[in-house]
Amino acid sequence: MKKVAIALSGGVDSSVSAYLLKEMGYEVIGIFMYNWTNNNCMWEDIRYAMLIANKLNIPFYVLDLRKEYMKEVINYMFDGYKNGITPNPDIICNEKIKFGIFLKKALYLNVDYISTGHYVRKKIIVNNKKKIFCLLSGIDIKKDQSYFLCRINQFQLCKSLFPLGNLTKKEVRKIALKLNFYNSYKKDSQGLCFVGKVNIINFLRKKIKDKIGDIIYVSSKKKNNNINNKKIEYEKIYNYKKIGKHIGYYYFTIGQRRHLNISGHKYPLFLFNKDINRNILYVCKKNHIELYKKKLFVRENTIHWIRKDLIIKNGKIKVMCKIRYNVNMAKALLHFLKLGVLVEFYKRQFAVTPGQFIVWYIKCEVIGSGIID
Repeated sequence: MKKVAIALSGGVDSSVSAYLLKEMGYEVIGIFMYNWTNNNCMWEDIRYAMLIANKLNIPFYVLDLRKEYMKEVINYMFDGYKNGITPNPDIICNEKIKFGIFLKKALYLNVDYISTGHYVRKKIIVNNKKKIFCLLSGIDIKKDQSYFLCRINQFQLCKSLFPLGNLTKKEVRKIALKLNFYNSYKKDSQGLCFVGKVNIINFLRKKIKDKIGDIIYVSSKKKNNNINNKKIEYEKIYNYKKIGKHIGYYYFTIGQRRHLNISGHKYPLFLFNKDINRNILYVCKKNHIELYKKKLFVRENTIHWIRKDLIIKNGKIKVMCKIRYNVNMAKALLHFLKLGVLVEFYKRQFAVTPGQFIVWYIKCEVIGSGIID
């Protein structure tokens, strides 16, 4: 009998996953990852996880990964915001913690696989007599989490099982209700991975000091069409006006509209760029050309390929891509260059954000990803 360690979080998804794995004939071990000390919901989550393990009659362990989580995820997040980008800690958590350290620790228990409650699918193909593991989006479009697993590798995929990939969330809830699971009605977790829902400014203020700067409104009307300056300085190109103050460029992200403290204007204003050197936030109306990008660049050292057999040294390939989790896929061309990949969209994309991951798909398969420069 094959043995699998399920990351039992206390939520309905991992609980149903554990049940389904048992139904498939696996010997199942439940492991709760203790990653964050100050989460008020943590003790409730661990209680639910223990109850589910008891109901399913499976062994249950708690794995203390607080130091590793702080080092790999929280510090990564603080460093990113401090440098003016908008990082995605959930993706790093999956790469470094769930499918990194958790997998490594679980293998000490002589398991054959690990499993999670992610809504994704795995497929195995053979190319040149070699097995290739493919990561596919889940069939439930609203719950598909393939974007968040864009950094896992072939070994991690080989060792992972995803029981929920062919189910919808509605079907998962139905299974939990039928089994009288204690968490059948438990809401999905929200906010920062393992930390929960937090006020991001208050959270960052624990390690980053405020830095007062100007908020500048930039109109759509150009006053100079001949500027060829690599510096940001939109004041030289457009009509502009100082309309407020901010408490630090690192607290805000491209495309943000709320919490800028600039209410009272006739139209909603959106953050479209940040001048880090001069500590300036630039805002505009939603229809401003500067808020939409046709191209972006991804540096080579941030690129990760799940399907390395699809890499070409020169030329281009057509893909579908996501520039953040909660957006529709967009058609694009990947131009392979010496220093990285130039992504050229068929249509301009709203609020392209440095630091976020762009994930590349062919049909419903994740082939690779990189960090927006």
